[in-house]
Amino acid sequence: MRKAMFVGAVGCGKTTLIQRLHNQKINYDKTQAVEFSDDIIDTPGEFVEHRYLYPSLMTTSVEADLVVILQSATDSRAIFPAGFTTMFPSKTIGVITKIDAANESQLKYAKDRLIDAGVSRIFELSALTGKDVDQLRDFLKLSVTN
Repeated sequence: MRKAMFVGAVGCGKTTLIQRLHNQKINYDKTQAVEFSDDIIDTPGEFVEHRYLYPSLMTTSVEADLVVILQSATDSRAIFPAGFTTMFPSKTIGVITKIDAANESQLKYAKDRLIDAGVSRIFELSALTGKDVDQLRDFLKLSVTN
């Protein structure tokens, strides 16, 4: 089991994805502070939206084996600057969320943003419907209890 830190903008689906990965009831819950579990660190979206909070991301990332950068396919903002992932000491991957609500142009935009940020691999999924979440769960080697 790897400990993964989830990083993404407010409303990109971090907490919903974590709930889906753990087979929990989907319940929107705004993350107000860093939340640690056995296998995932959930960070508030404000940490990535406000650059003066980047040191908090860097400090928290030392607890993680993997940093997961999430980009909503429906968010047209450039959340991550080029080379964003170079601040982390561990491997980074990207996740495009909300693919069920996006068109091809939006998916391409999200993928380009993650590539520019410097991720090594990209997963495309929908936490709401569960589409392709198993692929990420398997990659993260998460154990699931029902």
